[in-house]
Amino acid sequence: MSLPDLIVRPRRLRSNATIRRMVRETTLSVNDFIYPIFVDETIDAPRQVASMPGVSRIPLSMVGEVVKEVASLGIPGVILFGIPAVKDEIGSGGWDSEGIVQKAIRAAKAASPETCVIADSCFCEYTSHGHCGVLHGEDVDNDETLLNLQKEAVSYAEAGVDIVAPSGMMDGMIAAIRLGLDEAGFENVPIMSYAVKFASGYFGPFRDAADSTPTFGDRASYQMDPGNRREALKEAWLDVEEGADMLMVKPGLAYMDIIREVKDATNLPMAVYNVSGEYAMVKAAAEKGWIDEKRVVLETMLSFKRAGADLILSYHALDVARWLNEDKR
Repeated sequence: MSLPDLIVRPRRLRSNATIRRMVRETTLSVNDFIYPIFVDETIDAPRQVASMPGVSRIPLSMVGEVVKEVASLGIPGVILFGIPAVKDEIGSGGWDSEGIVQKAIRAAKAASPETCVIADSCFCEYTSHGHCGVLHGEDVDNDETLLNLQKEAVSYAEAGVDIVAPSGMMDGMIAAIRLGLDEAGFENVPIMSYAVKFASGYFGPFRDAADSTPTFGDRASYQMDPGNRREALKEAWLDVEEGADMLMVKPGLAYMDIIREVKDATNLPMAVYNVSGEYAMVKAAAEKGWIDEKRVVLETMLSFKRAGADLILSYHALDVARWLNEDKR
């Protein structure tokens, strides 16, 4: 028996590590990452998040130290989440000029002025009921919540934030925040919109980290149905039209197709949030010895980039930066 005449042999360009590196289509850099930080007003020492090995809530006094570590690794940005000492029905701590995130913004910028400080803009950490806005009965009132989002975004800008990142999936949130920032004289503060955020089971560990579990029901009336693709494009385009400067898809792993479609359909920088459940699954499997953590994490991050992400928000960011820096050496 004879073989066909193999003129095209793709393996030629896989024959050694140097050639593979030369023709690699997608690469990772520390510049691709944003590191999430949970700042807790009620503690004075780090508190491990049980469902997220390697992640802790930190006190305000440690923000500068953590941000300096992030900067030393070459990671360009952090995103802040606050756990306040006092919560109320409307989440008014979100726009308190002396609130935990406002203080953390100032501490981060003082410690590392060149680090890009992003503030997640929502109310689930600030409301006593754990939902993302003002309640009427058991329903989040969209338009009343928009007014509060304006106040929160302006308060963050006054504290010195570099980027505001609204995550509550309220209709019209980008237009409202843009108007609020512009009227307050912060027309140069960008908005990174959680434009496509699905009602996901992958968020579970985050709610431990941010103390934001709803006291009743779920968030399916404002976060997106996981089965919807066309609606994701609709949400993204609405935010583009309302003045978003960056878009985000959240979660990441189960929504690679959405990342690619939104990237191809729009012309804005694209972020993806590698969420807490995705992180926890990798950590749990690695602790069992079932996977090679470094290899799986780097492969996952590369897949986000290949799908179209320009920026990756990830709890793995510190480890990834160390691995990438070691590989350079």
